[in-house]
Amino acid sequence: MSADRLHLVRHGEVFNPQRVLYGRLPGYRLSEDGRRMARAAAEHVRDTGRPVTRLVASPLQRTRESAEPFTELFGLEPVIDERVIEPANQFEGTRMKRALLNPLNWWRLRRPSVPSWGEPYASIAARMREAMDAAWDAVDGGDAVVVSHQAPIWITHLAVAREPLRHDPRRRRCALSSVTSFERLENREWVEVGYAAPAATASAVDVGAV
Repeated sequence: MSADRLHLVRHGEVFNPQRVLYGRLPGYRLSEDGRRMARAAAEHVRDTGRPVTRLVASPLQRTRESAEPFTELFGLEPVIDERVIEPANQFEGTRMKRALLNPLNWWRLRRPSVPSWGEPYASIAARMREAMDAAWDAVDGGDAVVVSHQAPIWITHLAVAREPLRHDPRRRRCALSSVTSFERLENREWVEVGYAAPAATASAVDVGAV
């Protein structure tokens, strides 16, 4: 036996008053609104009436904090999985608009299809697939929840849909505390079966990664 459905949940809003690209930098926690968003995501999954039997989270602080409402509602401690972490990128610690005005940074944008500024999209897709397979196979029925980040979730969406992985990061459909749901077929191929954005995010600061 294995899981019935797997939900990729993005973390909530991060406290980021300087609006820097934090990437994998330590010390970036959820804001108060971010905690509310994370709770909304957990309540959305609960309200589907589907049992959750596996909880996985990226090791970064914002994802571990976003997993806390799932622990409270479902009684599960998160399994930390490095494979669902935010991709590293060469703009960490900077403000993107300022960085792009500096000609010394332009060489980093030379191959957006890779992308040349960070971890290759193909690498992200491969490690996410491994983590999803592991979470799916680890339980005997019920749903799995994986708390991750915007880029890995969107790259997974593109890979599952067999669309090109190259994309404009500004056009990702992956809101803060959104829930993107998948099922795995008998041939071990994944199919996306739902997307929900249960948290209000109109005033959120969402500039943390590329």
